[in-house]
Amino acid sequence: MVSEHILKISNLEISYGGIRAVKDIHLFIQKGELVSLIGSNGAGKTSTLKAIAGLLKPSMGSIFFQGKLSNYQSHKLVQEGLALVPEGRGIFTRMSVMENLMMGAYLRDDEQIEQDLQQMFEYFPRILERAHQLAGTLSGGEQQMLAIARALMSKPKLLLLDEPTMGLSPMMVDNIFEVIRKISQQGMTIFLVEQNANIALAMSDRAYVMESGEITMTGEGEDLSQDPRIHSAYLGA
Repeated sequence: MVSEHILKISNLEISYGGIRAVKDIHLFIQKGELVSLIGSNGAGKTSTLKAIAGLLKPSMGSIFFQGKLSNYQSHKLVQEGLALVPEGRGIFTRMSVMENLMMGAYLRDDEQIEQDLQQMFEYFPRILERAHQLAGTLSGGEQQMLAIARALMSKPKLLLLDEPTMGLSPMMVDNIFEVIRKISQQGMTIFLVEQNANIALAMSDRAYVMESGEITMTGEGEDLSQDPRIHSAYLGA
């Protein structure tokens, strides 16, 4: 059985003024996969995610989400099942933790919201402890947990994660990746942009390597983690 492409990108280019930040990239994600995009700062990874999420209009190329050509309108993509956890988290700091979580579910009218809320508290016990605090009073790691939980409350078909462990302590990194691993094993389709190449490749089905706006390598996560070029560039060998 051939897996369904939930996301397919062809000939994607993104320019800022006269600078081509993303250059003719092609990639795809199949339903149920965890796919990583790794690369150094400035490689074009975040620009690619923003284009997928409808926050940035490409200068050329096509993005297909669930078999339909993307219209680049972020609110419609959210309605169709795409959720982005942006770099910097983007939580509502003057709202409570609970209010943030319910904002993630604002498009839903099903009867599973309470059940899913309890699932978020199981994933992230700390946000249960702080459910009635203002989100702005949380630590950086707790805010990242909240940002992921809020995105999951929308019951996305594709979850985009942009640098979810940036600036976090090693213990918090472990906690975040453990939840990402769990939701992936439960069938969530995930596209992960992450500078921690070692952990990202270890948990990914497949991965793409981006350098200077171009995809330079692709393959299974385990295979790339053993590649000497990846070791030299990203794993410190």
